Amino acid sequence: MSRPHIVVLDDTERAMRRLGDWTRIDTQAEVTIHHAPLTGVALVDALKNADAIVLMRDRTPFTAELLAQLPKLRYLVFTGTRNAKLDLAALAGRGIPVSHTEFGPSKDSTCELTWTLILAATKQLASHTARLKAGAWRGELSEALPCTLAGQRLGLIGLGEIGGRVAKVGKALGMEVVTWSPRMTAERAAEQGVAFVPLDELLATSPVVSLHLVVLETTRHLLNAARLALMQPGSLLVNTSRSELIDTAGLVQALRQGRPGFAALDVFDVEPLPADDPLRGLPNVLLTPHLGFVTEPVFQRFASGVTECLQAWLAGAAPIRPVPVKT
Repeated sequence: MSRPHIVVLDDTERAMRRLGDWTRIDTQAEVTIHHAPLTGVALVDALKNADAIVLMRDRTPFTAELLAQLPKLRYLVFTGTRNAKLDLAALAGRGIPVSHTEFGPSKDSTCELTWTLILAATKQLASHTARLKAGAWRGELSEALPCTLAGQRLGLIGLGEIGGRVAKVGKALGMEVVTWSPRMTAERAAEQGVAFVPLDELLATSPVVSLHLVVLETTRHLLNAARLALMQPGSLLVNTSRSELIDTAGLVQALRQGRPGFAALDVFDVEPLPADDPLRGLPNVLLTPHLGFVTEPVFQRFASGVTECLQAWLAGAAPIRPVPVKT
């Protein structure tokens, strides 16, 4: 009898082998790990003989159409605690159990990256570093100097677990913090020591705006061309949440027009970001390759969780951390 085949997708960081103990699994199964993203025919070819599949977050959408082309699949694991691009109903219809891993300190790491982007953009670190590496010191033109955050208004669109952490840092830096979200109230905002304001006011009065919402039909493209036009010239827009919260085409045009004056982005409509994406050519952007949750402690939890789930499956035990599904 042939050994089961386990396929791991989207291990872009090449962390699964390094951080997980695959010794027992390798003695019982064939394991294939893909690092580069796969789509279309290449994706189906990689998965068609898989008995078990491991998904890294929601980097590859797992649809009913894809599942229908995978007759051998018997088990699926995804990293983290939720996957919005996974068709759980289709998996349940096939009777395929689904497990997930724990997440680790991703909320802390995303907060830290948010502030890394805010500070780097405000202090113009990328341009100053590039100038030094090119052999220069100061610029030869008269141009705007780095800003000071103390005393400025920080507008947070969303005040959940990550937004709340970002707010605490903003207050520690002496910023005035305001917030808006679809269900926010003045009372809830006050509990975290910030003020609730209407969205249009937040955009029009905040030199720094940071997004911390989940994507729903009511929040998809929340920041469209009209709302982006409300932002101050020279203001900074930061997104470490989800790209779908912003109309990207509208943002590119808005940045060309200087409202907002700068954007610091960690998330994109297509990832990896295509080489010809217009965002790459703008001078007033700071781009990072979706690093919000990408830290050693988080991926250690991912890797150990994946191997734990796979070992239980290979042993015929009940699924670990099963995901409840509705058919």
